[in-house]
Amino acid sequence: MTANVERFSLRQLRYFVTVAEEGTLAAAAERHLISQSAVSLAISQLERSLGVQLFLRRRSRGISLTDAARRVLPEARSLLAHAGEVQSTAQSLGRSVSGELTLGCFPTLTPFVLPDILRRFPVLHPDVTVRLFEGSVTEMAHRLLDGACEMALMYDLGIADDISRTVLYSVRPYVLLAADHRLASPEPISLAELREEPMVMLDMPPSAEMFREVLAVGGVEPDVRFVSTHFESVRSLVASGVGYAVLLQRPRAEFTYAGPPLVHREIADEVLTVDVVLAHARGARLTRRAQAFAAYCVEAFA
Repeated sequence: MTANVERFSLRQLRYFVTVAEEGTLAAAAERHLISQSAVSLAISQLERSLGVQLFLRRRSRGISLTDAARRVLPEARSLLAHAGEVQSTAQSLGRSVSGELTLGCFPTLTPFVLPDILRRFPVLHPDVTVRLFEGSVTEMAHRLLDGACEMALMYDLGIADDISRTVLYSVRPYVLLAADHRLASPEPISLAELREEPMVMLDMPPSAEMFREVLAVGGVEPDVRFVSTHFESVRSLVASGVGYAVLLQRPRAEFTYAGPPLVHREIADEVLTVDVVLAHARGARLTRRAQAFAAYCVEAFA
């Protein structure tokens, strides 16, 4: 068993990961500027070393990953990431943290947290390149677990136990209304006042489910007239007077793309608060750049 493990190379693992990402041997060969036969040979050698078949080759549908490949893929990505870090560490003689950090971020968080992070973190670690992926909580959890993404900024909603998270800060839901809405007021609002009002729902999973739970505290079954996955679209629809919305993040500007202003009302009822967390796969050995990013976030949001 040990002899087999020692025979595979980082080059073979790198080609394996590329084929898994690109979906064809030809695309992988093009990315690495080598022949398709060289990629095929490396994959075959890797399969012999590991003692498993990694790809199913079909003439009409290209290739697909086997169950064994799907299990090996996260480990391969992790090993390649740490191999790159060893090289970077040796080259820098320990003087800096370097390399590429793939970061996931929940879309409604991106405009509120990333601009400041991407302005300040590079000052501390100029040799780290941050790559961004946006997606739902489920999508980011999947990428964290398969190694495609090392860390992610998300809400602590519906996250499974195989994801480790560090709380950065907490937010409390509020009600958003058009400035000329009959309920527009600077005072806190009771959820029961919304029972007969139409709603604009932000539906980026699992947001809608959470907002329904908030409204249920006041006995409100929302009359959802419009649904959008885009934060600013929801704000603009509310500003046009078609309904209220419940949101978490709060822009400084009270105006929208559509023009009309908005009113934010705190909720008088006792409703849940939601944690914004920095997450990574539980048990994963973080690279130095990921550790540096985590340390920066904890301090920046303290």
